[in-house]
Amino acid sequence: MAQTTNDVSWAKRTDTGSQVVTTMQFYFHDTLSGSNPSAVKVAQPQSASNSLGGFGNLMMVDDPLTEGPDKNSKLIGHARGIMVLNYGFIDGIYKDSSFSLLSLNPTMQAVREMTIVGGTGLFRLARGYALAQTYWFDPTTGDAIVGYNVTIVTYI
Repeated sequence: MAQTTNDVSWAKRTDTGSQVVTTMQFYFHDTLSGSNPSAVKVAQPQSASNSLGGFGNLMMVDDPLTEGPDKNSKLIGHARGIMVLNYGFIDGIYKDSSFSLLSLNPTMQAVREMTIVGGTGLFRLARGYALAQTYWFDPTTGDAIVGYNVTIVTYI
């Protein structure tokens, strides 16, 4: 018999007896502009001026994750990394748990599917996927808010 836990409004955890399935919905705030950006270019190809859409740029990120799309909505964690992004949480039973996302993110597609390849805490040995959809984008600055729908499966 499946048992469901709804400790926080942005996630649901269902224990099926042999595995746990967690579904989440949250927003990722990627800020490249201003005096306090959350994403910074740390390397670029020599021919960066010919690069289409920033191809080859290497970014370091520490992007806030929030419950809603508004930047002032409840902070629930951070996405941090350089090539593999680790989504770490600070809210509810997910506090101090994280999952790792390693996949292409073709930002010009309306919906992107990306792979979850592991995690820590409640997400130890995680596998799953994330569907990302751009909620808002400023083409002048590159700033964006991206909605994530995530499904994670872990062993008990």
